[in-house]
Amino acid sequence: MKQFTYILTLLLLASCGQPKAEQASTTASDTTTTERVDLKDRLKPIKANFKRINAISNWCSIETEELWETTEGGEAKFYYQKGILEKIVTHHYGETFQLLTEYYLLNGELSFVFAKHYQYNRHVYYDSTAMIENNDTEVFDVEKSKITEKRSYFENGKLFHQINQESDSPLTDDYLLQEEKEIKTYFDQLIGMTKKK
Repeated sequence: MKQFTYILTLLLLASCGQPKAEQASTTASDTTTTERVDLKDRLKPIKANFKRINAISNWCSIETEELWETTEGGEAKFYYQKGILEKIVTHHYGETFQLLTEYYLLNGELSFVFAKHYQYNRHVYYDSTAMIENNDTEVFDVEKSKITEKRSYFENGKLFHQINQESDSPLTDDYLLQEEKEIKTYFDQLIGMTKKK
């Protein structure tokens, strides 16, 4: 009889603990779902603005400025609609890379930044002669570039979300603050170019 009571007590204790574990995992799952819904809602106006801007085919004006921050130079294009700056696109060229960055504005503030980085397989001047001299098997071929992309989402001047192909780990608050600082510093330099005119 003691053995039966002991087994019954163990079963009751085990079954009492089970709902709590299920409840905890359900709560964690609900929190994650809530965070996803909140993020989706915050991204919605940014994505709608991105689509609206990219649907514009006839810009009122496009201004171009040369950039000399890299060995091969580059350019910045400023897209205006009805006197309002909507988008900035920069191209930076180097001997071993190319960087395309698009900045989108919403209500006069930075809302989205798309960056696409091409890391070339060889430097741009690496031709068949250089290949033979170096006992290599490849020449420069932009099609063989390693391409990485980064998408940065801003709300009220703050970077709140980023999709970064170069990072597998979750992005920390400190990382996002550093990224925000770097992006906004360069963006402000670009805006400064428009004010010099």
